[in-house]
Amino acid sequence: QLNRPAWDPPNWVFGPVWTVLYILMGIAAWLVWDCCRDRARTAITLFVVQLVFNAAWSAIFFGLQSPGLAFAEIIVLWALIVATTVAFWRHRTAAGVLLLPYLAWVSFAAVLNFTIWRMN
Repeated sequence: QLNRPAWDPPNWVFGPVWTVLYILMGIAAWLVWDCCRDRARTAITLFVVQLVFNAAWSAIFFGLQSPGLAFAEIIVLWALIVATTVAFWRHRTAAGVLLLPYLAWVSFAAVLNFTIWRMN
């Protein structure tokens, strides 16, 4: 049982938020793939790598129950999302814009992760 800050969202928020974010991410990836697949290999590769890091964060935080290691990992994830957003933006502005809510949520999650780590 981890100590959590008072501003930690209730558990029921995470499912709907992630559902919307994954839909936006999928649309963004499709927009880049559809318009520029031959020129966007780096952008698509960044997208896939950040998805792997996205999944790894959950395994580290919940599976390993290691908020400190999860915080280090989410910093790398955040940087990968920024790089993916910039790369997508260069190919399709709308694709980059669609990743901004994801970047915002992971920014919030990083602050929450850090706070939980420090509280425990």
